[in-house]
Amino acid sequence: MANFYSDNEDLKFYVEQAIDWPELVDLTELHFRTQDAPKDWREAVQTYRDTLDLFGQFVGDEIAPRGRALDSEGMHFKEGQVVGGPAHEAIFSQLKEMGVYGLLVPRELGGMNMPTILYLLVAEIIARGDVSCMTHFGFHAYAASIITQYSVKEGTAKIDEAGRIQSTRFDAIVKELMAGKAWGAMDLTEPGAGSDLAAIRARATRDAHGVWRLTGNKIFITSGHGNYHLVLAKTADEESLSALSLFMVPLTIEREGQTIRNGHVDRVEEKIGHHGSATCSVQFEDSESYLIGAPGEGFKLMAMLMNNARLSVGMESIGLAEHATRMARAYASERKSMGKPIAQHEMVADYLDEMETTIVGLRALAMDAAYAEEMAVRLEYLNRFERRTEGSSDSARQLSRFKRRARKLTPLVKYAASEHAVAIARLNMQIHGGYGYSKEYDAERLLRDSLVLPIYEGTSQIQSLMALKDQLGAAMKAPQRFLQKLATAKLEAVRSRDRLDRTYWSMRSLAYSAIQHILLKIARDKWSSAMTQPLPRLLDTFVRHWDPKRDFSPGLLHAEHLTRMLADVEIAGVLLGQARRFPERRVWAERWLERAEPRVRYNWDLVVHTGDRVLLDLGAKRHSAPTPKA
Repeated sequence: MANFYSDNEDLKFYVEQAIDWPELVDLTELHFRTQDAPKDWREAVQTYRDTLDLFGQFVGDEIAPRGRALDSEGMHFKEGQVVGGPAHEAIFSQLKEMGVYGLLVPRELGGMNMPTILYLLVAEIIARGDVSCMTHFGFHAYAASIITQYSVKEGTAKIDEAGRIQSTRFDAIVKELMAGKAWGAMDLTEPGAGSDLAAIRARATRDAHGVWRLTGNKIFITSGHGNYHLVLAKTADEESLSALSLFMVPLTIEREGQTIRNGHVDRVEEKIGHHGSATCSVQFEDSESYLIGAPGEGFKLMAMLMNNARLSVGMESIGLAEHATRMARAYASERKSMGKPIAQHEMVADYLDEMETTIVGLRALAMDAAYAEEMAVRLEYLNRFERRTEGSSDSARQLSRFKRRARKLTPLVKYAASEHAVAIARLNMQIHGGYGYSKEYDAERLLRDSLVLPIYEGTSQIQSLMALKDQLGAAMKAPQRFLQKLATAKLEAVRSRDRLDRTYWSMRSLAYSAIQHILLKIARDKWSSAMTQPLPRLLDTFVRHWDPKRDFSPGLLHAEHLTRMLADVEIAGVLLGQARRFPERRVWAERWLERAEPRVRYNWDLVVHTGDRVLLDLGAKRHSAPTPKA
């Protein structure tokens, strides 16, 4: 089979040219003060290349050929245990022998001290082989990293004056995870509490000995048969995010030579795809638990994990899309119709062009977001240990810039990559025709596997609401600055000399215009509502008394349309930036703008000209609903 790293020229572009390795390696190696640090950034990057090459060959040789077997064998619940098939066991036993689960763990703790962006590149490579395999791999490799970060965050890690982590509260668990003897899981979802985390019912209380005891049922838990669970539970009697705390809950505890059951899996979900990854229902009953951080910090701590999880799903989506596109092109090049390969038929050629262009654009956005997220995390960490100097204000500005960029792009990556992965898998099936709908080819498997990507780790709709909240919040906080951005975009759309720049600024001005339209509609509707109040209360109602679910309904309605616009615009900006540094990339900017500009205009049209009827219907239903009894 092929090497799934070396055969991907666009992926290699980031490793060889686009990523600013000197800056990132310097931070990863704590200015080269880490144990057994490479002599310089070039030596580090060579190690990264070797690692990617290793994974690329392994995925091509061992994972991709077993894709069908992973799908057909599945994961099953037998006699209280979750059991994988021979393909799953063969893959993960080899990964264990390769010793790659410590990818992100500091060398001082026995890990490989790789940057997170490398892990995300690996995520794409593995997902191209089989996306469910990558899902399970992440709960080995990333689990070891996140609990190390949690120990640092809560202050239980021993760190020297240079920032080197000497030990953590969870060292024994980290060693188990790195050795492949166990893996982790994150437990958020419950029956009746998915996206609405404030509705979580799992509870944790302290017993007479000061031990936290947790009770609750968590569902849809990926790799939930792992021993170490990061569980979100309530520690206060209120329905709010501030009532949530985060716990480490092992399913089994070894004590005095005895194995104590501390929680258990009671079901493995039957799914239409992702059969190489177990999705479990987990029961906790008075389970011994270990609080991470302080009570009430659960949501904030879980957000640390979710940010990278969403970028990881973005890269998984790109990996699956890459697989589907290559499959489609290979089939279309061989399948003849009307005297020529169907790849030469105009409609199919257009499909293939769209698929390839989309993947390049998504990868550009994901790499930009991943770099910003990692730089923000590493700068924030190092700032704790380095003395303030004359350049510290520059460092603070740099940190703030990377944080804003990561926050802005992460929901766009998760939304756009997962939604496009489904569309690309669907086109792959269509290109295969009747064969695509049969089990003879893998097109149907990729489509089934793709369907969960817009759902787990925060649905597409949640990502849209996050993007909307940030955009509206920024505009309302600094309206003059927002209007200046709108004016600048409109001006640059006319005066820019480069045709591609004019197209880009035209797209950006439409995105700003859509935000402006939503804000004006919200203000008009709120003012109309306030006008029904007595005059002394009119201004008070307009200024202070806002109901987010009702008053912001025009924005909530159009959140997805706006998110699609923003993703298209941001990708255009990243590709144009690449074209300025690397002229050979201009072709990708041209291809992206050609396809994205009509989509942006279409979504702008939806925001500006649709939705009133739906909002009126919803308003009527709210007014006619019976008042709940006290």
